[in-house]
Amino acid sequence: MAEEDSLMGLQSLHRDLCALIDLKLPVLDRLLQNLEAHLDEFKALLDKPPKNDASRKTLNSGKVPIGDEGDIFEINDEFKQETLELADALDLDELEAAKLFFGSQTEAEELDRSRFQTAIIRFHLRREYILLCLRMLVKTSLDNGEVEVEGQSTLLLAVQIILGVEGVNFEKAHHFWTKCLTAMQHIEKWLQDITERLQRAQVVGQAPLPSFVEIMTFQRQSLTRQHENLAAICTHMVKAGFASLDNFKALLARLKTLDRHDLIAIHYVPMIIRLTSWVALESNTTTKDARTLNDALMAGRETDSWNLRNLHAATVAWWLAEYSGRYLDPNPQDPDLRNVNFEAEAQTRVEAFLKTLDDGAFHFMLSISQDIRPTRWYDPAKTSMISFLLQDAAVLSSESAQPEEFFRTLLMEQLQTFVDAFITNMPDTLRRLKTEEDDQRRRLHMHFQRSIGEQPLHLERFLVIVSYAFDGFPEAAEEFWNDKENNFYGFLQWAAKRQPTPRIAMFCEMLRAIATGENNAESAHRFLMEEGYSSSGKIRRTSTLSYTHIFNELIEFQTNIHEPRKTIQGGLYPPVQKAEDQIVEPESGTMLESYLRLLAHLCRESKSAREWMLSNPDYNLTGTCFGLCNDKVESHLRASAFDVVSALLSDKTPLQAAAVWNNIDEWTVSGFYAGTKPLNPLPRDEFWVTLADGYNESLAFIRLLQTLVAPYPDDQGLNDTLPFPENLGTTRRMPGIDKFVDFAMQQVFAERCPEVQDPLQRNVMRWTCLRFIATCLSAFNENLVIFANRSSIPVDAVIDPSSLEAYVTLHPFTRVMEWLFNDKVLKALFAASHHDVDEVDSAPTDSPLVQSLMMSIEVIDLVMKLQATYLDIVRPVIKQQSSFQHTPVSNPALATFEDAILNNLQVIVDLGLYCGTGHEGLTIASLRLLDKLSSARKLAISPAGFGQRSSRSKIVGILEKDNEAERIGRCLASLMKQSDEEIEAGPEASGIVVKLRVLDFLRSCLAAVPTRPTIAHILLGFSCGSTTVHIADNSLWANGTSLFHAILVLAVNFPSYDGQSHISWMSAIKSRCWEVLQRLWRSPLTGAIVMDELRINEFLFEQAPKVAIVDINVFWDGISLAQGLEEQVDGALSEFFSGPPAEALQNFLQQRAAFIDYESRELRLTVKDGMPTMRSRIQSVLLGTTIRPGQDLTRNPNIFELFDFIEFGFPERLIPDQHKLLEGMDLSICQEEKNGITVYSLPLMEQLFLLRMKAWKKDGAFKDDQEEKDMNNSAMQLITLFIDYNRRAQLVQYHKNILRSWVQLLQITLQSCEFEDGGLLSFILQTLQVILPKLELAYNGDIFTALELATLAEALIQKIDFNSTAFDKTRTGDFANDRLSQLFRAALVGVYSPISTTELRGACYQICFRYIQGTFDRSSKGSPLGRHTLNTVKNCGNHLLEVLCDDGYSGQGTCKVSALLLLNALVTVATRQESKYILEAFVSLNFIGVLVDSIKHIPDELQAAASPQVPILISYYDASLALLLRICQTRLGAAYVLNAGLFQAVRESKLFDVDPDIGLEFDDSNALSKYYNLMLAILRVINAAVIARGRQNDQTVFQAREFLKESRHSMVAIFKRSVSVGFAQDIGAHLNDLVDCFTLLVDVTGFIQYEDSSNLKKARANMFS
Repeated sequence: MAEEDSLMGLQSLHRDLCALIDLKLPVLDRLLQNLEAHLDEFKALLDKPPKNDASRKTLNSGKVPIGDEGDIFEINDEFKQETLELADALDLDELEAAKLFFGSQTEAEELDRSRFQTAIIRFHLRREYILLCLRMLVKTSLDNGEVEVEGQSTLLLAVQIILGVEGVNFEKAHHFWTKCLTAMQHIEKWLQDITERLQRAQVVGQAPLPSFVEIMTFQRQSLTRQHENLAAICTHMVKAGFASLDNFKALLARLKTLDRHDLIAIHYVPMIIRLTSWVALESNTTTKDARTLNDALMAGRETDSWNLRNLHAATVAWWLAEYSGRYLDPNPQDPDLRNVNFEAEAQTRVEAFLKTLDDGAFHFMLSISQDIRPTRWYDPAKTSMISFLLQDAAVLSSESAQPEEFFRTLLMEQLQTFVDAFITNMPDTLRRLKTEEDDQRRRLHMHFQRSIGEQPLHLERFLVIVSYAFDGFPEAAEEFWNDKENNFYGFLQWAAKRQPTPRIAMFCEMLRAIATGENNAESAHRFLMEEGYSSSGKIRRTSTLSYTHIFNELIEFQTNIHEPRKTIQGGLYPPVQKAEDQIVEPESGTMLESYLRLLAHLCRESKSAREWMLSNPDYNLTGTCFGLCNDKVESHLRASAFDVVSALLSDKTPLQAAAVWNNIDEWTVSGFYAGTKPLNPLPRDEFWVTLADGYNESLAFIRLLQTLVAPYPDDQGLNDTLPFPENLGTTRRMPGIDKFVDFAMQQVFAERCPEVQDPLQRNVMRWTCLRFIATCLSAFNENLVIFANRSSIPVDAVIDPSSLEAYVTLHPFTRVMEWLFNDKVLKALFAASHHDVDEVDSAPTDSPLVQSLMMSIEVIDLVMKLQATYLDIVRPVIKQQSSFQHTPVSNPALATFEDAILNNLQVIVDLGLYCGTGHEGLTIASLRLLDKLSSARKLAISPAGFGQRSSRSKIVGILEKDNEAERIGRCLASLMKQSDEEIEAGPEASGIVVKLRVLDFLRSCLAAVPTRPTIAHILLGFSCGSTTVHIADNSLWANGTSLFHAILVLAVNFPSYDGQSHISWMSAIKSRCWEVLQRLWRSPLTGAIVMDELRINEFLFEQAPKVAIVDINVFWDGISLAQGLEEQVDGALSEFFSGPPAEALQNFLQQRAAFIDYESRELRLTVKDGMPTMRSRIQSVLLGTTIRPGQDLTRNPNIFELFDFIEFGFPERLIPDQHKLLEGMDLSICQEEKNGITVYSLPLMEQLFLLRMKAWKKDGAFKDDQEEKDMNNSAMQLITLFIDYNRRAQLVQYHKNILRSWVQLLQITLQSCEFEDGGLLSFILQTLQVILPKLELAYNGDIFTALELATLAEALIQKIDFNSTAFDKTRTGDFANDRLSQLFRAALVGVYSPISTTELRGACYQICFRYIQGTFDRSSKGSPLGRHTLNTVKNCGNHLLEVLCDDGYSGQGTCKVSALLLLNALVTVATRQESKYILEAFVSLNFIGVLVDSIKHIPDELQAAASPQVPILISYYDASLALLLRICQTRLGAAYVLNAGLFQAVRESKLFDVDPDIGLEFDDSNALSKYYNLMLAILRVINAAVIARGRQNDQTVFQAREFLKESRHSMVAIFKRSVSVGFAQDIGAHLNDLVDCFTLLVDVTGFIQYEDSSNLKKARANMFS
């Protein structure tokens, strides 16, 4: 749609303008292209076609043209009706309204508004962006001062095209100015119509629908902003001369008709001031025209009927101030000035100006100044001053909309112009103002009239106008100080002399305003010093405002309080005074307050002023201030005195702070009550109540306390000092500042705050108290306890307090934490954290509401962070103290702060809602606290009652209440939307920071409780039960608009590569998105739902083509890994590893690992859930092609290209243990675990170094300052080294993760994918080709990589069909054989590699076994393959067989069995090749003897084994006996086995002595069957040995016969049992095999014949017996 494209284009143009002007980004080319496309829209400004009968008829016909190409759409009656309503609401052509309505459908769903409302919103947004962009263009090109912007000349040309300027002909520009003025009038009429509609809706008697009120309110706000932008455009155009005298007259005519003092009227003020200044210039207006205009204005003062009298008066005043400049140096040759009486006219102008003041000119200027720059922070002195000066002048209502910041600046700049013109052009008027006012005050005094209400006070108003105009504009204020000869400085000197009380207060206010900034404050400081000293350098007494004057007044007032003047008797007449000194001022409090406020401001702004006041020997300002703070002085004056002391401590030192603490402590006892002597060493009971009752005073006192407890500027972050003298108050009480903390926490925060009714005052008080609380908490260093317990540093001796116990017990942290477990304080704290989110959203960021809210969140965050230290360490120490030393205030029922949260769960909802406000700091603080709260197990899982399971989380329940979770989720989803503007702005952009914080919060929450529904789940869009989650119908998730979907889009589309380099902050967002998704799909709680959703959104196929291939030369934040490795030669620190480049690489590895992990899971699910089509598509992705339905095939990196990461290597960073700073240190105290990786905590390391260096400094270990400086530099280098170490540790871990994921994907591919004929083997061989070089390289020192790749190789070789024709004698077959042979060699090398472990050898054994097994059929006797296999083994040397034999006998787990199987296979190969190599090696290693000897231990081992160990033992026995069997199948092997004592071992095992009906007794349910199997295996070994040796070997036959003779009972029992019926099938099979083996052995040995002959011989020997 054209409307949609227009709005999007204008929004894009606005982003580019902000990027170019504010951020100085290189976007000029794109901006100009976009600007050119919208020139016609700027020319049209706000023109819109009105309602039209022809268009209405077309609409009613049911067919309307919509779209850029005029496509005809058929519409229904509902569409017609709503379009007509839209046309009426906007006074817009019906067909245009139809287009607008049609284009609002998509955004209506995003905004959760009706299409009608959305159409109105889009209509006004487009108008706003047109004016916003035009205002920025006009200001930048026409009125940007000395600020240069790239392409400024081109922007000027664009503005000239828009305005129609051709050369020096500005006529069309003047018409455009008129067009803007007319548009402003139309907007005013529209606003009036909206107001009337709202009023009519109220009059009807029924409350209007919320949607109606909402859209009307939006229109009113938008139209007001449009009006404001138009006013700014008109003002900026004047600067370049794009306005004329006729425009000025038209503006005057418009101003006459204004009838309300509102923001709309104020919008005209900068226009009229700027245009007045321009018209009054001689270069712009002829003398004749100017004089004619002046005459008309002067004549019109009485005749012109202006509705706003004050505005009329102000307009004339602005004109006179500028017009008078024409006559400062008039041209006598000007014919229009002939016969002009300049003095008379000047007097006339003065009289006219004074008349405007009486008519309210300054009232109006002051009113609008405080209207657009209201005092957001409660400042009673200034507020009362303004109220006093304004009297009954009109002001904006509190409900009025506030102008934008650009307009505030613009108006103040115009007021600065007026101030300059008035001071420069009308000095006589200023002098007359002062003279007349002083005379009037003198007359009043002579008539004993004390009131000043009837005094004009015009000069006072002007001074405050000056303060408003220049406050916050330090560069403009420099005009007062740059040149002592200029009018501004002369004005200051003149105005500073002989000032009555009201004026001196206003002058001080003005001086404060123009002394903003270091340079201006320094100038003001010098000004006050100069005015107080004579040229000779001696102090002079003068009525001119100066330090001398100020201090004298303060000291005199203090003296009068403590030493009242005595009445002097005896004088008949009062002493004669000078006339100018006869004005007695009763308002001394106001005067002194203004002095104190000025001094406090200068102390804060100027270091030299602060140092001068502290070091001045003539004045003790601190003592004077405390002297003013007694019960005879008004509360607000005491507050100002406290503020001065606070300001003096802006850059405090321990000595200064200690002096103030002692002053305060003494003051609380004896200084407050004047004229009384303290009888009690403690303050009176009513003292603290009196101090708390004064609002300003209590705040100022707490501000002073906060300044005192804040860390010292040179503390360096160690925070190991007490913020007060350790012995403070010991002369009269227990040491410490608990009583001051109690005052702030209890009497002000807990009790006084809730009583304050005014919201502004309440928020200011809350902020002040909370800032004090936060300072007390953050200034405590909990790490000192860790260092004291776990390091060699003598912490007690190093820290400034006398001991660590004194630090812990006396630090204000302790008392504040105790109060934070108090019910009243908690109530006040949670009240401070709860505000209506709409109020928060509409409030300025620097307002007390937002700042106090942020401070309350910070306090809760600090409590959550520090409570473990307090509860576990500090509180037990406090409880040991006697009760008179410490008064408990906490609620013992609160075991942890989480209990307080459970009692105030609304804070969870509030924190979530605050994330949607426009305040970046508040959003970040809320997310940070939500992170902590959601990670707290006590909150995440609600505790269960006795005998019950833990129930559903209460924080989840509170979020589901009133559907708040969806509201918060929608808000967070909007924050996660990608913005080109944010990307261009860089990592500091608020949107980027917020995105990272949201993602960190979700990661932390999901990691804390991964198996239960948490706050993260409900905000992501899940509906949560007690232990499960699901997707609700018509939810944000169901509609695809949830936070989860926003993160999903960000994970796919957010860039991490700028075309040249991978950028760390970009990849940080992307990798965090992937981590959140990965945690969700891995969790059993959400895995199924998330995997389905990702599959629906084609996640894998969207991402696969975007995967980047990398190598060591790819740039990461401008540096490649290759460069980083080169830099670190000889142990040097590399910028790569200690800076952002390594972070970018880490993010890449993390994201790649997550992608591969998802791919493998998705592939596994396609098999499990039966999705052959999806499996085929994923297999295609693995092989390098992405298939999307209805789209062309897309190339993507295949699975082998994704192995690119293996090239990365990260050499270990060694910690220099011998470094002086690390010597003797247990660095484990500084270690922490992050995501399963052990790293060093850098803040802890920094504090450890600081503490150690402080210890050395105390011991005098540093020879000089240079040595200390060198050690500081060394510490900084060590911190960089630990950064390097941490990053390498993380890189290594993520490198392992990605390798593990890649191997897993390959394994799943082998198991799940279906390959065509030969495809599987080709895939396996290609995989082997990729991994074998890396496997062999890993043997040099990378055990993890070696193990992973060996495991993969094992899986690969297990899948090979060795009987395939692919291994035939062909070129392809030779390649396959070579690749497998290489794998066999690599596996053999892995067995005895230096990094070999049980797991690695186990995998290598399986590879070798499978290879020998698979090639055995083709390895015939004498075949090349057989010989090659055996030679490969021989080439590995005896060490290979040593390792194999060691594992075969004493290995662990399956490695033992695998070794035996491989040895079995090697014996088989050697036997076939008629080689004695293996057997001879066995003999040399005594391995056969070991195997034979192990037989005798079988029964004992089985009986001693636990049930889980029995299967492993049985497997080992089977493998070892099988190996013996294989050895015995050769004559030589049989001889070795028999010589090793086979029969003796069997005899000693007594396996054949056991009753076969019972078997061996061991822990196995199938023990009898396994016993028979063991007997069978041993019999087979015996049979093989006997047969191999042959019947002719009498010795062997004899041993076998003896064995049979000894085992006769067992043999007979088995024979009998074999013919029995009813045994289990497996036992029957074993019995049959046993019978066969016994029968064979009997036959081979001729046992029966031998027995018969033995019996016959025995019978013959006994024939005569």
